[in-house]
Amino acid sequence: MPSARNLTTSADVTLDEVAFGASFHGPLVHESVRAELNARRQGTHSTKTRGQVRGGGAKPWRQKGTGRARAGSSRSPIWTGGGTVFGPQPRNYTFKVNRKEKRVAFRSALSVHADRGTLAIFEADGWLAPSTKAAAKLVGDWGVKGSVLVILTDADVNAALSFRNLKQVRGVIPAEGTGVADLIGAANVLASQAAVDELTARANGQRSASPTQGTSGEPATTTPEEA
Repeated sequence: MPSARNLTTSADVTLDEVAFGASFHGPLVHESVRAELNARRQGTHSTKTRGQVRGGGAKPWRQKGTGRARAGSSRSPIWTGGGTVFGPQPRNYTFKVNRKEKRVAFRSALSVHADRGTLAIFEADGWLAPSTKAAAKLVGDWGVKGSVLVILTDADVNAALSFRNLKQVRGVIPAEGTGVADLIGAANVLASQAAVDELTARANGQRSASPTQGTSGEPATTTPEEA
């Protein structure tokens, strides 16, 4: 059974076998990482062709008799200040990855850290106030080398404020938005117990909230498009 160390209690915690004990599937992990990184791209790059560059309507010089090469426009791509040939244009880089494939890749990323021992858990409920000193001591007692990715839930506000300024911490992200690229790119992962539960639910294809109930406990509203 996969397990992880609880830094608060100094005890080993048994993890879910399905979520943290899966075999590594390289092709699906690669596809999911590409999809997530592509989705982060804005795609707003743009270049102008010779027809879009201002000016160049008049022929620079007559066709014959000057001894120079013939030219029809000063905005030719071979001229300085001319247009660009086959330059980048605004586009959407996103592509679809099947839901089950995403889930397999997510399990693979979680299982890698569980297998390598680079995953640790702590109790974020005891953080009554932000304390960078306590966060630094927790990471220091863990004794790992390399960057640490901290995964928390929306309720772990004090813990998030405590870890975000540490030099060794690569970033503090919510469990709901944790992707395969985040897990694969992290040398070590430190997650709260609530975050581990949410990651386990995501890996098993379960929702953290009921379909008819929002995260705040109030009935979720349905738009005409969703109906």
